[in-house]
Amino acid sequence: MAAPAGAEAAAAVANRAWGGAGRRDMRQPDADAREISEYPQAWLAAGRPGSVTEAERDDAAGGQPVGTDMAAAGMTNQAAAQPADTGGRGLRLPPGQYVPRTLPVLHYGPVPSFDADTWDLRIIGATESGAEARLHWDEVAALPVSNVVADFHCVTKFTVPAVHWSGVLAAEILRRHPPADAVTHLMIWAEFGYSANIRISDFAADDTLLATRRDGERLTPEHGYPIRLVVPSLYAWKSVKWVRAIEYLTRDRRGFWEERGYHNTADPWREERYSYQEREGEGPPL
Repeated sequence: MAAPAGAEAAAAVANRAWGGAGRRDMRQPDADAREISEYPQAWLAAGRPGSVTEAERDDAAGGQPVGTDMAAAGMTNQAAAQPADTGGRGLRLPPGQYVPRTLPVLHYGPVPSFDADTWDLRIIGATESGAEARLHWDEVAALPVSNVVADFHCVTKFTVPAVHWSGVLAAEILRRHPPADAVTHLMIWAEFGYSANIRISDFAADDTLLATRRDGERLTPEHGYPIRLVVPSLYAWKSVKWVRAIEYLTRDRRGFWEERGYHNTADPWREERYSYQEREGEGPPL
């Protein structure tokens, strides 16, 4: 699959190419789709790398809908049993969401390998200095570590309350590698050329971070090791796993799922799931 127009260099930075697989196989999302997935996909049960097992899908689907009394339902999930620690909102969830028993391990494509000697993180695009940055793993690992506790909202309607993340605040990246004044959005690039676009205000939020640990443990490869973006204010497909590059943009450009029918801005509290819901000015033309 070719990179979006004007982003060939960024796609190369992402380390691998899709090999033409994604664009042909994907269809526009169905408004009633109920796949249990962190990144929505039409082929979840097709047995490809990264697809969820039947047991995992049943476990995730066993969550309770919004409004269910968790104690009466006999929920054993620790986060669900402690509503006081869900971002200060109790059990209040975005519209259409429910709490599952576990956090499913789901993604588009295979799990990439990691080599600390060759891995890097690039800061590219419209930087303030005009120069691009390349951070090796030891440099990223030496950055200040912060902690964020936030709910995790998947577009496919599950919410995991009060996930504990540790990593580098996105605001720290902006401070050390500032964007040009004209930058309005960022494209987050991952392994295999995957991408997601977000507004710079979402990236700069005080609870957005490049996570290296979850619930006190190092991220597993399936959850994005060594680094994943966490943007609690948006649906979780924007929280890109296996981040390899941050591209500063002076105009918005749709990422991987945004090109395939998902909402450009992805606010769970406004239930921004699909592109047909977009109002004028909420995204570039499809």
